[in-house]
Parts: sequence; C-alpha cells; structure tokens
Amino acid sequence: MTTSDIHLDPSKTETLTAAGHHKKRFRWGIVIDHAVLIAGSLFMLLPVLAAFLTSSHDNITVHSSGLQMTLGDHLGENYYNAMLVPGGFTKTVDGMSMLMNSFILGIGFSVGKIIISMLAAYAIVYFQFRFATLAFWLIFTTLLLPLEVRILPSYEIVQGLGLTNTYTGLIVPLIASATGTFFFRQFFKSVPNELIEAARIDGAGPVKFFFDILVPLSKTMIAAIFIIMFVFGWNQYLWPTIMTTEEGFFTLVRGISQIMQVFIGSQIPDYGEAMALAVVAMLPPVLIVVFFQRWFVKGLVESEK
Repeated sequence: MTTSDIHLDPSKTETLTAAGHHKKRFRWGIVIDHAVLIAGSLFMLLPVLAAFLTSSHDNITVHSSGLQMTLGDHLGENYYNAMLVPGGFTKTVDGMSMLMNSFILGIGFSVGKIIISMLAAYAIVYFQFRFATLAFWLIFTTLLLPLEVRILPSYEIVQGLGLTNTYTGLIVPLIASATGTFFFRQFFKSVPNELIEAARIDGAGPVKFFFDILVPLSKTMIAAIFIIMFVFGWNQYLWPTIMTTEEGFFTLVRGISQIMQVFIGSQIPDYGEAMALAVVAMLPPVLIVVFFQRWFVKGLVESEK
C-alpha cells in the first residue's frame, strides 16, 4: 500500500503532524457550550449572592446604598435576629417557627398530593369502569385553571368550615394534583400485564396488589413527585397569605413579605434580616433537589419494573 492509497477523514478531530505525532483540533463548540452554561449559572446565582452579601450589612447601609456586593460585619447578628429573636406585631414569632411552618406546608403538600394522585391513577388504570378516560381528562384539564381562578371559592369553603389559621386549611384544599395523577397513570400503564396476572393467580386483591406491588415499583416516581410537590408547597405565597392572619402560622415566604412592615428598627426596615430570611428560605428546596437529583431524574425518565 502506498501513501496515495491512504484516505484521511477530514471530520476526525486529530491530525497527523510532520513528525508523526497526533495533534487534537481545537473544538470551539465545547467552549461555546461551556460559556453559555457558565453565563446562565452566573445569571441565576448573582441574585442569590447579592442577597447573601446584603444580609451581612446593617440597615442604614442598605437603605442608603441599596444592594451590597461586599461582605459586611453584621452577618451573624442579622441571621441570629432573623431566626431566633421573636418579632412581629405580637413579638412571639421568629424565623425558626416560620421555617417549621414552611416544612409542615411543604411536606403536607407533597405527601397529600402523592396519596391522592396514586389512588386516582390506580382507579383510572386498573378499575374498568365506564368513562374512566373521560374522568382522567377532566382531571387533567384542571391544569388549565391556575390557583387564582379557584382561590375565592376555595377560601369561602374553608372559611365556612372554620379552617382558617389551621394547618388543615392550608394543606387539604390544594392536595388534589392533576400533574401527579398524570405521571402515576403513565407509570401504572407501563407495568407489564404478566405481573398483574401473576398477582391475580397468587390471590392478591386490589388493596394487596396496590400496596405490595405497585407502591414498591413506584418508589422512584414517588421520589420525583415528592421533590416537585415539596418545592411547590414550600414556595406557596398567595394561599398562605389569604388563609393565615395569625403570625403563628406564617411561613418563611409569607413572613418575608411582612418583615419590611413589622420588623422595625429606628424607623428603617430591617433589610438585613429580610435578606437573611430570603437566603434561609432558598436552602431547603435547593438541598432536596441536589441530594435527590438522581432519584428525580430516574423517576421521570426510567421505569423500574
């Protein structure tokens, strides 16, 4: 074979130099991709960094100069006052109590939505009743109705039942989830029919089949839906604002909007404490998504059978 018989592919990323060494071509596409990712990350993280740095300054500095991009000397003081010092109009609520209320709301939302969604999807997929498909699409169309559309009727019902300023009134009216029902329905439909027939042969009834077979199979999907619904419940603002008038039921998101009015120091709002609460409110959802990211992706993409 002569050198004239050798055909080099110009699409290869390596070229042969005169000395016989391989030299990699510079790929600008990778650089552009990483530059876009870095720019997007900085764009998302810059407000968080500004809130954290501003939370380390005193109120007068923030009031006169605005957001700060340098670390101040009031970091520990602002976080201590925001989380542990009682404040508000009643001087009985602090950041820790609002943090606990946020956890109760987030966990209550996620657990309630998972239970209701699994039961609804189980009935639609496995119980052969008339208009099951119509019932599913009626549930699914509720995604077109945002909370603002049904918030007044929901409030009237909750108020009529005397559930305002209660955890039940905060959680129960919103635990129905078309999103969760959709995901669980799709997952249940992917379960092999052979498994269903084997369960029937073993004498498993509907309840035993649900708890002993479907629930263990759905653990990754449950984890994914839990993350989505926890973040949804944690970030709720409008519903807790309408449902709670007592400061003892304020969540962090609800409390941040009030801190500029109720935490007063020398006639200047406590900007540092407000920013400290904002930073604390961001941490639990971020940590849950980071630590359970593998379960989240696996639950939405893969199917364990």
